[in-house]
Amino acid sequence: MRETIESFWEKMRARRVAFIGVGVTNNDCIRMFRAHGVDVTVCDRKSRDKAPELFDEFERLGCRLRLGDGYLDGLEREADVVFRAPGLYFLKPELTALREAGVVVTSELEAFFSLCPCPVYAVTGSDGKTTTTTLIAKLWESAGKRVYLGGNIGRALLPQIEEVRPDDVAVVELSSFQLMSLRFAPDVAVVLNVTPNHLDVHKDMNEYIGAKRQILLHQDAFSRTVLNADDPVTRGFLGDVRGTPVTYSTEGEVARGAWLDADDRIWMRNGGEPEFVLNASEVVLPGRHFLSAYLAAISATMPHIPVENIRALARSFRGVEHRIEFCRELDGARWYNDSIGTSPSRTIAGLRAFPGRVVLIAGGYDKHIPYEPLAPVVCERVCDLILMGATGPKIEAAVRSAPEFDPNATRIHHAPDLESAVALARACTPPATVVLFSPASASFDLYPNFEARGKHFKSIVEKLH
Repeated sequence: MRETIESFWEKMRARRVAFIGVGVTNNDCIRMFRAHGVDVTVCDRKSRDKAPELFDEFERLGCRLRLGDGYLDGLEREADVVFRAPGLYFLKPELTALREAGVVVTSELEAFFSLCPCPVYAVTGSDGKTTTTTLIAKLWESAGKRVYLGGNIGRALLPQIEEVRPDDVAVVELSSFQLMSLRFAPDVAVVLNVTPNHLDVHKDMNEYIGAKRQILLHQDAFSRTVLNADDPVTRGFLGDVRGTPVTYSTEGEVARGAWLDADDRIWMRNGGEPEFVLNASEVVLPGRHFLSAYLAAISATMPHIPVENIRALARSFRGVEHRIEFCRELDGARWYNDSIGTSPSRTIAGLRAFPGRVVLIAGGYDKHIPYEPLAPVVCERVCDLILMGATGPKIEAAVRSAPEFDPNATRIHHAPDLESAVALARACTPPATVVLFSPASASFDLYPNFEARGKHFKSIVEKLH
């Protein structure tokens, strides 16, 4: 039995609550908690001068502030419940110490799930989460449902909880950091793929895989679990499914789910006869990874969404910002922003979305991910590789070590920053070539997130004459 909203606020008003990390998720929650009369402390590593207007606002609302170095020191004496930011590692020593001291460490999403009265569709994976989550939301909207989209995408969901009704739908994107502490059972869980990522934080690949597995471990017999049959790790999760297993594939037919056949036609089946959906050529977005996202979304929502709605979305959906996003065409070259490419597997998918060789701008913050898997695809599909950031030398070393490497076919350049990289790309781009900005690295060396990095890239490209 899920908790009622009234009892939740009674419980919170009887406790001292702290929020660790200001940002998109926690800020609205802080305002909401103060509006309900909850005692709130705001904790952030940033000093006051980094966000003076925001911290002034929180003080006016009656919050206490703990800012700068040592912002978590002694917090166990001032808080009974702590809400951590979505990107804060659950096993961070300071959080472990809080739990050992008897402090409840939770998150906005855990509270939302405990209160949510409507079906929840939860999506995770190393790549493609946002596109798939968005597609699922749009399919439900096309069927007339009011959809709450959140988690690792969009707005925080908890501040909207009082609006949610049982006949609505919540569609939630979940990262490995969010999943580590979740013990909630979504009505439909979707796992897209699991490839090396965030290994600068997770202690090893096994911990990362274990975090992804959490999305389905607490489901019951009435749930559905959607798994990518083409990914060996997600395929291995089938033994953990307690409800109805659903799979999807770009490589062949599945018993229940959606698939792409040898003639590039999309089909779906919910345990009966197969139903033709549409030809892959009708999908607006380029690349096999986008087809995979469509198959996942179809598998998650069938049999509730009419096939006509699925077809209409495939023919009209032009993607999410920063995900192989077309920027402009200049002198015959088409420029694409794929700043979401924070891992080699994501950049590989971006490269495979285009026929022929492209100019690739890559490199950034080092998450300690191996770049050897990226190298053969770069050798096959990149005419000019422009590298920057801490991972630039690592990517170059992986490419040069690949047996397929030909220095005449794949020319390697280095740039000190993004402006220089764009200038280099334009200088070496012949007509009718694609320029793809897909860093295969995180953004934290120069930008707060991949969105800021992508916006900067687009602004530079827009200014080209």
